Amino acid sequence: MQTVRDGDGETYLLVKRSAESSRVRDPLTGAERYVDNEELSVVDGESPLATAASGVPEPVRRTLGAVRDDRSLGLLAVVVDEGPIAAIDLLDAADMCESDLHGTLTEFRAAGLVDEAEVAGRRGYEATAVAVEALELLRDGSAEEGDGSAEEGDGD
Repeated sequence: MQTVRDGDGETYLLVKRSAESSRVRDPLTGAERYVDNEELSVVDGESPLATAASGVPEPVRRTLGAVRDDRSLGLLAVVVDEGPIAAIDLLDAADMCESDLHGTLTEFRAAGLVDEAEVAGRRGYEATAVAVEALELLRDGSAEEGDGSAEEGDGD
């Protein structure tokens, strides 16, 4: 697979090349189409895997890089939903030891997903706009798949 650009400057993944045309995939939609070979140029130095990832919104990519498992994703969701939240309250809410909680929050801070905040005179954390957007995008995707979420009718 290679990264290619067409005459309009649009970036695609080269799926298959034949004598006169090539099948390319749009990284944003996953849609494939045929393009004349004369219209395509190979983009040197750009990883096809990075091109494929470019179709995923940046806040989601950043979140995926920082979240290691369901517990850490849940922690981020708590900070997004309940934040700003005091660190002591997070420790009570999370099923993590203090060092795991601190380590995960440090990774989130490094990824730009949470910031330190003062909550009722205590040290705490609040979600950044990137984390809020990422969780909105992730939740919207899961609700559309019919996963039994509350949006499908929980009797409220």
